[in-house]
Amino acid sequence: MTKFKAQSFKQKIENARHGINLALRAEKNLRVHSGVAGLVVIAGLILHVGSVKLCILLLTIALVVLAEMLNSALEFSIDALYKNKYSRLVKFAKDISAGAVLFVSFISVVIGILIFVPELLKLLAN
Repeated sequence: MTKFKAQSFKQKIENARHGINLALRAEKNLRVHSGVAGLVVIAGLILHVGSVKLCILLLTIALVVLAEMLNSALEFSIDALYKNKYSRLVKFAKDISAGAVLFVSFISVVIGILIFVPELLKLLAN
């Protein structure tokens, strides 16, 4: 049994919390995504988008944060493996990973538009 499997549930939660803090400190884009996510949730609550739409927004936010954190983990892992030396294949892996974040972020913007524009139009019509 490895030292990681022998950890208590409390220690595993602490490690995960530490990982979230590391990601927030190390990745400016994750801080930007988190700030925008906070504004989106506040806007959803102010506009009373409803629980289903709010859940869709939360899931969308979770996907963007997940993609950003996986991208960061992949980049750190590859950099450690290749000792920060340039490799064309490493560049491909990092570009594809960053592309996944961009794709999920773009789709999240589309979802936000589909949810918020009708709500804003209703508000303006009143």
